[in-house]
Amino acid sequence: MASARSWQAEQRRSFLLGLVPALAVLTLVTIGPVLYLTISSLTPLNPTVPGSGWDFSAPWRNYATALGEERFLLSLWVQVKLSAVTVVGQIAIGLGLALLLDTNSRFMEAIRTGFLLPMVLPPIVVAVVWKIIFTPDISPMHRLLEWAGMPIHSLLSNGDTALWAVVVADTWEWFPFTMLMMLAALQMVPKEPLEAAAIDGANRRQTFWYVRLPYIQQTLAVTALFRLIDSIKAFPLIYVLTDGGPGRATEVTNYYAFVQTFNFSYWGYGSAVATLLIAGVLLLSWIILRFGGRGMAGADHA
Repeated sequence: MASARSWQAEQRRSFLLGLVPALAVLTLVTIGPVLYLTISSLTPLNPTVPGSGWDFSAPWRNYATALGEERFLLSLWVQVKLSAVTVVGQIAIGLGLALLLDTNSRFMEAIRTGFLLPMVLPPIVVAVVWKIIFTPDISPMHRLLEWAGMPIHSLLSNGDTALWAVVVADTWEWFPFTMLMMLAALQMVPKEPLEAAAIDGANRRQTFWYVRLPYIQQTLAVTALFRLIDSIKAFPLIYVLTDGGPGRATEVTNYYAFVQTFNFSYWGYGSAVATLLIAGVLLLSWIILRFGGRGMAGADHA
């Protein structure tokens, strides 16, 4: 018995020792920068002002300034619109395509790879591609519309359409991710409930709504969470396509933090904006996982 306990203790010790390198790397590349970001947000850090990085006399000044700044609040609203539309659009398109591709047809299996192309391209390449598409002088889309007698103005230079142009580009880039997640979830649905629904005379819509959807609900929540986080990182698209313009029509919160930090050298203030953004993402993540998990638990009990 003592030998068994000794063996278990040795196993735990080896397990912990094996985790040390991974935890050290995680601390170095993740926790360390977050701590530095939080600490610097409590100072008026400015590389042009010596000693400003150690000034903690007014630790909440940056946060009070941000929450009272109209430009910051506007960037939050732009971010909410961008994230909401892209996440919903990518989930809808990905789920629709997954339902079409969830078949034993060899043709459908062959074309799955083609749908993955946007996701595997570097974000900067995607941004350049859509920059060409949205530039009237060189755009094949504009030439085609002109030939069809339906010319349109530059989408990127109009404040009413610039954000929606970014939405289209971001949705095109990342719908393959949601498609893969949904397709994997659909293929893991047990066959017995589907066969029972078919015997009971349920049509395809009823089968999806009452049988398949409850099984993939948790995957939907996790996918929405991943895409929500990634939508807040849509920096390359905005940087290349619009540079935050026209005006501030596409200036999302992380781009606003970038401008304040690197254009005006307000590093402490930019850190505060980034910290608020991280806090918001964590809160939304908790809400999504909370309600997604609750829905899945209800489906399991049913």
